[in-house]
Amino acid sequence: MATVTIQKSERQYDGLLKQNKMKTRIGMIVLIAAYFLVILVMFILPFFSVPGYSIIVNTLSDLGAQSAPHGWIMNFLFVCLAAGSLMAGLEYYEGFVPHRIILVLFGISLILLSYFNHAPLNTNIQYNVIEDGWHAYFTCTAGLSFIILSIATIFILEKQQDRLLALTAGISAIFLAVLMSEADRFAGIWQRLMFIISFGWLIFNFKSR
Repeated sequence: MATVTIQKSERQYDGLLKQNKMKTRIGMIVLIAAYFLVILVMFILPFFSVPGYSIIVNTLSDLGAQSAPHGWIMNFLFVCLAAGSLMAGLEYYEGFVPHRIILVLFGISLILLSYFNHAPLNTNIQYNVIEDGWHAYFTCTAGLSFIILSIATIFILEKQQDRLLALTAGISAIFLAVLMSEADRFAGIWQRLMFIISFGWLIFNFKSR
């Protein structure tokens, strides 16, 4: 009887492992697909956005801003990045509760910044000021949680090369965020670099396990 119970428990455990692996694979597919689509969209959608949009000056938030043509595309991809990061990352950080909490905060922030949209480039048209404020808030929490996550990941990695990459991702996010504030004439370039480096690191890190 005890042997049968143990065998059932082992089958249930194996079933859970297979389910988790399947969720992780799906999460990686979503994350990688969203990553490459974002790279395409961040350079193509500006040509179909509001007049005066500049890849150099304007950010991805401006692409998904209130009243922006086709803004739903950018916001949908934000959600896809969040979903893929959560599905792949929760398995990656199994056993590390603080890291999982930070990852969830990062994912939720991405989803909420896509729901609450940035003010339009033309502020003379009517827009929701409160929604713009919430967008700015969740943009900050997304950036801050990513920085904390990348730095915290250093302490659970075994290879020196992987730790160096995690540190580089975190420092790059800080440096580029400062540049967006202090050299805002090139804010569009800085943010695009931030997205490419940050999510590129997440994909590399999650796939390495």
